[in-house]
Amino acid sequence: MKNKRLSLRISERRMRVLQTYAATKDKTITSLVEDWIDSLNSEKVRSSLTNDPD
Repeated sequence: MKNKRLSLRISERRMRVLQTYAATKDKTITSLVEDWIDSLNSEKVRSSLTNDPD
């Protein structure tokens, strides 16, 4: 699987919170984001995509 890059803009305050949280969990920000994505209920995600009127 080829990795892709994600870029986003967040406030400095949120970035500090994210960095602090990652450090307390001994994780990278990438691993936190990947864990969050993996935690999404795929059935609900699929359902919302198929019910999208656009």
